[in-house]
Amino acid sequence: MAEPGFMTLSIEDDIAVLTLDDPRGSANVLSRALLEELEKNFDELEKRKDLAGLVIRSGKPGVFIVGADIREFVANIDAPKDQIAAMCDNGRTLFQRLSKMPFVTVTAIVGQCVGGGAELALWCDRRVMSSDSKAAFGFPEVKLGLLPGWGGTVRSARVLGLANGIELVTGGESIDAETSRLMGLISDLVPSDHLLEAAKNVIRAEQKSGDWKQDREVWAGPVDISDTELGFLGATASAVIQGATGGKYPAPQVALELMLESAGQDADSAGKAEAQAMAELFGSPINRALINIFFLTDRNKKDKGIDRKDVKPAEIKSVGVVGAGIMGQGIAAATLKRNLPVMLTDAVPAAISNGVQQVLEEVAYDKLTKGPDAGKAVKFAGLINPATVDAEIAPCDLIIEAIIEKPEAKKEFFARLEPQMRPDAILASNTSTIPITKLANGLKHPERFCGIHFFNPVRRMPLVEVIRGEKTSDETVATAVAYAKQIGKSPIVVNDGPGFLVNRLLLPYMNEALELISDGAQVKHIERAAKDFGMPMGPITLYDVVGLDTAFHAGRVMYEAFPDRTVGSPILGAMVKAGRLGQKSGAGFFAYQGKKGRGTPDPEADKIVQTYIRKQEKFTPDQITHRLFLPMVLEATRILEEKLVRDPRDVDLGLIFGVGFPPFKGGLLFWADTLGAAKIIELLKPLEHLGPRAQPTPMLEDMAKTGKKFYDL
Repeated sequence: MAEPGFMTLSIEDDIAVLTLDDPRGSANVLSRALLEELEKNFDELEKRKDLAGLVIRSGKPGVFIVGADIREFVANIDAPKDQIAAMCDNGRTLFQRLSKMPFVTVTAIVGQCVGGGAELALWCDRRVMSSDSKAAFGFPEVKLGLLPGWGGTVRSARVLGLANGIELVTGGESIDAETSRLMGLISDLVPSDHLLEAAKNVIRAEQKSGDWKQDREVWAGPVDISDTELGFLGATASAVIQGATGGKYPAPQVALELMLESAGQDADSAGKAEAQAMAELFGSPINRALINIFFLTDRNKKDKGIDRKDVKPAEIKSVGVVGAGIMGQGIAAATLKRNLPVMLTDAVPAAISNGVQQVLEEVAYDKLTKGPDAGKAVKFAGLINPATVDAEIAPCDLIIEAIIEKPEAKKEFFARLEPQMRPDAILASNTSTIPITKLANGLKHPERFCGIHFFNPVRRMPLVEVIRGEKTSDETVATAVAYAKQIGKSPIVVNDGPGFLVNRLLLPYMNEALELISDGAQVKHIERAAKDFGMPMGPITLYDVVGLDTAFHAGRVMYEAFPDRTVGSPILGAMVKAGRLGQKSGAGFFAYQGKKGRGTPDPEADKIVQTYIRKQEKFTPDQITHRLFLPMVLEATRILEEKLVRDPRDVDLGLIFGVGFPPFKGGLLFWADTLGAAKIIELLKPLEHLGPRAQPTPMLEDMAKTGKKFYDL
């Protein structure tokens, strides 16, 4: 028997129980060392003639296996393709032994079972699952630009049916316990403390019926599906994938084509084809970019927002939200969803009651029924309370202000509230443009004041900027970061400055879009270039979504801060003056039916725009792309020079989670690193006429000389 390390093997009557328990953390990860130990146990088990079955389970509460060790995997990213294919073949061959053991094999799944864990489970004859844990079974590999490489495409198509297998593999999303039952993935769904017993019962039943032997023969062969069904499934799935990826992410389509082509092959041949397909994707530019996103996210989860290890965040048990408008409602709802009590207030009494109602509607919403869940509504109603006077909100651990974007109004409120607050409580502002240090002037305890800037809509946008003012303490920053994570957000710490991080980086992008129009570029060409680059929407549409009056105000703030590289486009002011404020008014650069929906070209907007066209230049798509995105890179270098963020990776995470910068590019600075500083300077030369807006910064010039990359800084 293998020495105990990552697992223990015990024999209970005539059933072997292999318990995985990775000593390195709270979850089982399929590292090289774990797989080697697994192989040794398989060697021993295959020799046993006295066993009726094997149960593989987890020794970790609430989690089975979270997949392969990605850091070990990435270490081979530059390996030859035949070596990658061989690695996949080895992993699949190891797991495949479960389908050839001389007895029934059953996986007892609790909690997360994804990636390589899902593959291991599928190579077993049967599976049982815990009903009282947050079960999640799936293949997230496509989110890394890959596909399952240890038999996931092979086994899912045969055990679950080709349609279900394709949905799981190409969608990248996990299914819950009930869906697993309906899909035929599991034989039983029981509470955790009965899971081992259920697995043993399945073994007894299978030994009696012999069905497991018949299934092994069937699953070793091709998928049972007609050519007509195969063609229809392929066309339907391809359309879904194209709609979801826009053709920017190849892995789902590659996985689909692989599964369709290998459906007529036996499992061994299909497995070899899977290994070859995996080798083609591994190490590709998109795979590298998406792996970078994985590491950015993983780093953010571990980051406490400060470098000092002796500072601990305060516990937040209650939150006050001041301002019951769209942002206040979103902040309150995000907080309430994590079962944190909320006090909601507003200067207008009617807005408070409406705000509470809107918050409850959001938190009680059921995705399946597409309506409110009465049980949720009752539960959350007890956690949110309206506050009509400052004294009612003052006792909260954290109070977030989300009122009108006017410094005077905010400072007046702070001056009134601060004396009533607890001495250990934190006061924060959701401002998107006003410097935190400026708002802190007049506070008796500026060290307990910071910015907590959410993005709209709060329910969808994962990013939160925690803004550190000149006097904000480490304790306050750490607590704000911990609170943001507590409610499921991804916070980054930004030192105080105009526009903070994301809005400051958006400035040149949005600014150049209007300047391109004035220079003769057509709106549709600007929009197309941005979307082809991978942005979720073009910059002109983004103006309409943000609101042209909001953008106009933000532009003035940025112009005051950076007059040398900010152009006050007259187009924006003219639109606002004409009452065209974007989606919210039904008309901006585009016309809208109601306040939502896709915009359509509007002759009235064109008339306004035409007035301010000063040139009739022709631009290629690449020229438009460079004009939009290279100034963003320059602004990012200035942000790094000013030390507004602690790491270049914060820039990339901020833009991906804050504005939807294309993940398949890996982030703004990751993308810039793929070009190289010298290449960027070369691409900027045709833009010299733009002056400081396109002038290489000292940091970029130094990087070009030394060959450094942003991720080396």
